[in-house]
Amino acid sequence: MRITGAVLEEVGRPGPWARTRPLTVGELELDDPGPGEVLVEIAAAGVCHSDLSVVDGNRTRPVPMLLGHEASGRVTALGAGVTDLARGQRVVMTFLPRCGECAGCATNGRMPCGPGSASNGTGELLGGGRRLTRDGVPVHHHLGVSAFATHAVVDARSVVAVDDDVPPDVAAVLGCAVLTGGGALLNAAPPEPGQSVMVVGLGGVGMAALLTAVALGGGDVVAVEGVAAKRDQARDLGATTVLDPAELASRGVRCDVVVEAAGNARAFEAAFAATAPGGRTVTVGLPHPDARAEVSPLTLVAEARTVVGSYLGSAVPSRDIPVFAQWWREGRLPVEALISSRIGLDDVNHAMDELAAGTALRQIIEL
Repeated sequence: MRITGAVLEEVGRPGPWARTRPLTVGELELDDPGPGEVLVEIAAAGVCHSDLSVVDGNRTRPVPMLLGHEASGRVTALGAGVTDLARGQRVVMTFLPRCGECAGCATNGRMPCGPGSASNGTGELLGGGRRLTRDGVPVHHHLGVSAFATHAVVDARSVVAVDDDVPPDVAAVLGCAVLTGGGALLNAAPPEPGQSVMVVGLGGVGMAALLTAVALGGGDVVAVEGVAAKRDQARDLGATTVLDPAELASRGVRCDVVVEAAGNARAFEAAFAATAPGGRTVTVGLPHPDARAEVSPLTLVAEARTVVGSYLGSAVPSRDIPVFAQWWREGRLPVEALISSRIGLDDVNHAMDELAAGTALRQIIEL
C-alpha cells in the first residue's frame, strides 16, 4: 500500500533543521504484514529525544530511515499467526520488542531483548527484513516502529493493546516517555515508603518520572531543571522542591532515589552527587557514546550507594503499560501534562529544532 511518512535522508546534517530539512515527507510503499506482524493505522506519534539523537548524529543509524517510535493507532490487518490482537483495536507502540526467549527477556525487564536490540540496530523488524521501500529502494525501520507515517507494519510484539477510553495522544506517550521515566521508579529503583525522590532533567522522560514519583505518594519530590518554564510546570505538577542545577550544587540537597533523565554526563555526575548515603542513582538518559563521567568509587563503598542503569524503564511493556493506563484513568497520572503541542507531519523538522532547544516536552504529530 502507499503511505505518507517522514524519512531521514542524512544523519548529522547541521541545523536549524527547519531550514536544512534532513527529514523528507513523501510517499512510500509499505508491504502487507507478514507472519506475526500487524498493520497499524497511526493516530498520534510523539517526537522524542531518541528521534533527535538520530537526526543530530548522537546515535548512528542506517539511512534512509523512516523515523518515529512513540505512537498509538488502530490495528487494521493481521499477519498469519496473530491471535491475541483484533482489527480495530487501539494499540500502543513500543520501541523494544521482546522475543520472550532470549537471556535478556528472562530478566523480567532488567535487560533488553537481545534479538530486539539487534534488529533495532540494523533497521529491521524483529522477524527480519524491512517492509518499507521508496521508488524500489529499501527504507530502514526506526526501532521496529517507524511511526512518523500514516501507517506502519510492526511485529505484534511491538504493540500493546489498550482500551478505547485512552485517547490516542495519551496512549502514544505511555509507550516511551512514561514507560521509560515512570518505569525507572516502578521497576528499577522503586522508592520505599517515605523515601525522597529527585529527578534531574525535565524533558518528556524526566517529567514522566516526576509524575510517577508524585503518583507513588511517598516522601519529598525534588525537580532539577535548567529551563525556568519547566521548573514552574514541575511545581504545578506536585514537586515539593524545584531547583536549577546551580542551586542543586550550592544547597547540597540529597535524596534517596535520584533519576537522571537528561542524557548528559554532567547531569549524571550531579545526580550521583545528590544521592543520599544508602541511596540509588538511576540513569535513563542516553548521552553520546563517547561521553564519560567521573564518580568516586570510595563514595560508593563508604556510603553504600548503588548506581542502576535502566533502559526503557526496565519495563515489560505488556505488563507495565496497563498499569500506567489505569493510573491515568484514576487521575493519578496526568499524562496530558507532558504534551506541549500538537503538530502536523509536515512540521517534523521544526519539531526537532524545538526539542533541541529544550522548549518542548512532547510534541504530538496528529495523523
